[in-house]
Amino acid sequence: LAHLAGIGVFATGGLGGVHRQARDSWDESADLGALSVTPVTVVCAGVKSILDVSATLERLETLNVGVLGYGSTQFPGFYLSDSGHAIDWSVDSADAVADIMHARRSLAIDSALVVAYPLPEDAQLDPDLHHEVLEEGLRRAEARNISGKDVTPFLLDHFHRATHGASLVVNEQIIVRNAELAARIATASAARTEVNGTGDAP
Repeated sequence: LAHLAGIGVFATGGLGGVHRQARDSWDESADLGALSVTPVTVVCAGVKSILDVSATLERLETLNVGVLGYGSTQFPGFYLSDSGHAIDWSVDSADAVADIMHARRSLAIDSALVVAYPLPEDAQLDPDLHHEVLEEGLRRAEARNISGKDVTPFLLDHFHRATHGASLVVNEQIIVRNAELAARIATASAARTEVNGTGDAP
């Protein structure tokens, strides 16, 4: 919808991706398919840490979706600043992202560019608490036979309850930071468009 409306930069919290146990269920978010055919720049805090991050990064590469770190060479894990997976490319300014967007347009690349923007370490959810809550949530989901698309909302709700709202505070910070960065990138892209006269949507 953003692309159809001429919006070139989109901000969200965390992307969907390949679910855990996907070897058996083949379950992955429709986000991945949409990103593979939609030329927008998506600012996010990585993929939701309750997913299979490694498998998701592999799928993004296979689908020709660009992944760019912002201010970090480590891929963030939504609630966590570092998912434990490195990023091949990283930049430190909105202007640099705008340059990459322009280069991709000139090459007629029709897939998305993901800009992974991690929280500062002192703003992330406590990693030990995160892992403890995630493991407990996965056990509860299995015990209740929750599977497929129902797993993600179940685990997010479990995080909110088990962390006494701390995960929601982190989530709110993610949204605000990503929206602010997306605005700066859109502004840089629009300025470049005016200079070059390309007519590209910011």
